[in-house]
Amino acid sequence: MSEETYTERGPGQGAGAAAQPQPLLGPLTTAAHFLVLTVDPGGEERVRDVLQDLSGLVRSFGFGAPEAGLNCVAAVGADVWERLFALPRPAELHPFRELQGAAHRAPATPGDVLFHIRAYRQDLCFALATEIMARLRGAVTVQDETQGFKYLDFRDLLGFVDGTENPQGRAAREAAVIGAEDPAYGGGSYVIVQKYLHDLDAWNTLPTETQERVIGRRKLDNVELPETASHVALTTIEEPDGTEREILRDNMPFGSPGAGEFGTYFIGYARTPEVTELMLRRMFLGTDAASHDRILDFSTAVTGTLFFAPPAGFLDDLPPAPAPAHSALTESGTGAAATEGSTPPRHDGSLGIGDLNRSTAP
Repeated sequence: MSEETYTERGPGQGAGAAAQPQPLLGPLTTAAHFLVLTVDPGGEERVRDVLQDLSGLVRSFGFGAPEAGLNCVAAVGADVWERLFALPRPAELHPFRELQGAAHRAPATPGDVLFHIRAYRQDLCFALATEIMARLRGAVTVQDETQGFKYLDFRDLLGFVDGTENPQGRAAREAAVIGAEDPAYGGGSYVIVQKYLHDLDAWNTLPTETQERVIGRRKLDNVELPETASHVALTTIEEPDGTEREILRDNMPFGSPGAGEFGTYFIGYARTPEVTELMLRRMFLGTDAASHDRILDFSTAVTGTLFFAPPAGFLDDLPPAPAPAHSALTESGTGAAATEGSTPPRHDGSLGIGDLNRSTAP
């Protein structure tokens, strides 16, 4: 498709899937596979090929087990956008920005492409991830790969139910999917990922009542507590009229008992990243009620990246690639091409990793 024709139709209208999001609105699954990649110089075309083939790959691997609900959301970071597409960035796509609080830090880490693979069977997630990497090997560098799993009755490894207040149905779409405010990218979603490692030895020395005050929920029955400085309170964002601003979370526990590694992989989809970023600022920089989220005394953020998940039609019918002159930087790395504007501009501002709005892990 020519650039002119594509621009007339709009990024969300490819392949007859006008303004339809990728499969991010489904229920929580029991397994997930997260791949965060950076695109090597010269690897752009291979990445575009996989993005455009992704829906077909999901159908191929999921065909024999429709009950397993295999799906995948692909998302693209700010630093690679203009290397992949001859279109402007989505309005609020910017590099993930670090937050440095008095006690804890939310780091920004590299990431150009995210594949969020989900199913009710881990083997299908693994198979799809294997195929994606077979097609991309030599074109990308893996920055992080994490396999998540359902733990007990949807609890995190701290022992609390996670994602209790996730919006459902129409509310989920309102929270997570871009609408008329950015019609060029309607059906898309901003997604922030962040990997937290838990110090379970220290956490488990706390009495249950203390843990509950940190989280803001009772551990056994999941009832919310009136704790103004709790994790739940700090990550509940309300407008002056009392309207709650929500995000859609799909967090997963992960770990390696042999290596003593236990964590939560936070992934939050939002109509605008500013909601998740505000949650993060409250967690790491504090509020009048608390200097910081006390969960951070036991959970350390080790990654943080912001992506844009285009609408489904965008992937099935990709916009044109940038002209060769625009992507010269991908081959030279620096130099004259950088002065020609081929490097996506970076923006300043406050980070964004999200937390689980009314959830039990950052």
